[in-house]
Amino acid sequence: MSFRWTDAEVRAALGMPRGEGIRDAVYSRVSTDSRTVEASDLFVALDGDRFDGHDFVLAALERGAAGAVVSRDVVSDPDPRFYAVPDTLVALGDLARHRRKSLSAKVVGITGSSGKTTTKDLLAEALGGTLSVHQTKGNLNNRIGLPLTILATPAAVDVLVLEMGTNEPGEIGSLTHIAGPHVGVITTVSEAHLEKLGSLRGVMEEKLDLLKGLPADGLAVVGDEPPELEIEARALVPSVVVSGWSGRALPENRPESPVVGDNGCFRFRWRGEKVELSLPGRHSVTNALLALAVAEALGVPPGDAARGVGSVKPGGMRGEVRSLGGLTLLVDCYNANPQSLRAALELLSTVRASGRRVAVLGSMLELGEEEKALHLEALEETLSYPLDLVVATGLFADAAEEMTRAAAGPELLVAPGLDQAREALLLALEGT
Repeated sequence: MSFRWTDAEVRAALGMPRGEGIRDAVYSRVSTDSRTVEASDLFVALDGDRFDGHDFVLAALERGAAGAVVSRDVVSDPDPRFYAVPDTLVALGDLARHRRKSLSAKVVGITGSSGKTTTKDLLAEALGGTLSVHQTKGNLNNRIGLPLTILATPAAVDVLVLEMGTNEPGEIGSLTHIAGPHVGVITTVSEAHLEKLGSLRGVMEEKLDLLKGLPADGLAVVGDEPPELEIEARALVPSVVVSGWSGRALPENRPESPVVGDNGCFRFRWRGEKVELSLPGRHSVTNALLALAVAEALGVPPGDAARGVGSVKPGGMRGEVRSLGGLTLLVDCYNANPQSLRAALELLSTVRASGRRVAVLGSMLELGEEEKALHLEALEETLSYPLDLVVATGLFADAAEEMTRAAAGPELLVAPGLDQAREALLLALEGT
């Protein structure tokens, strides 16, 4: 049976006294997009950087919406169809939190500086052979996407898997408050979104807000890097599982007998089961182990979980392998940061190649005051890998001008703009 959004339920969610004008109203669902509103929807008018939903309230009503949540007047006279709130974004979260309380599903929250979306997909597949799962679509992991995911969750779902992203202090705490997770997963913590989070410590504190919001009997599942992550997790949650390659993870949470294929994908054993990943790179093994640990905690048989993680393919621009003529492209540029770049370089060095290995580096964004130093450090590290050619663009081109390098190592081409990089790369690859 689907959830009934009565007027009383809406007012309870928003902390409003019961009204008179639309007390018999029943809404089929909650919508934030006036273009896709359907009959009997409740429209929430969000105020965004490029639009204001209040400008589309009347259009939503004309399309069939039966009510609207607003934070300012859209008509001159009072309208009983409107729920007036101070902040419609907060109201959307309140509606989702109210809906969450009605669900019997176990809720898993996943955050981290990298690997969130991949781990979410791995977990959904690890669970899917045994349990019914609803999950975040793509990477809709913010204060709009997460509430909408919860609001769209069917009543009969066993597990709700929610990705949680952040680029400013307090966002993970807000998402955790809305989601009420039983299990919290932190993939890793590294230099990402420093522009607003300030420092690596700021990133750590932000991610740990997920664990601070777990219930007393909650479970934390964390990656083994950096080492401080385990220490911080154990200080907050009694039950912690650490997964990864290092000795910080128990043997049963490390890959047993790992072997890497020519395509960079690993196969290994876990809980006596054979795991064959379709995702390349050592970091993918850690992400898979995180998913397997959660699946085990939720009662999924090891064989089902192992088969599930093996079915996941790379997502767009995340360790994606493409063929272009005689070239094999490793595309890993979605929201890059120093740690994700390192993982991509390790993969590039691992994959068997008959020709040259070339790395094209584009700017890493939202690194704040550390931007210049982190690009210089990352470029120096890149030049230590067994590569043939490195093309430095954008902020990496600026870093190249600052550095002093030894004669050894890969050839370095500096091309500040994309057009320059394209021409330099075409010339370098001529005849390939």
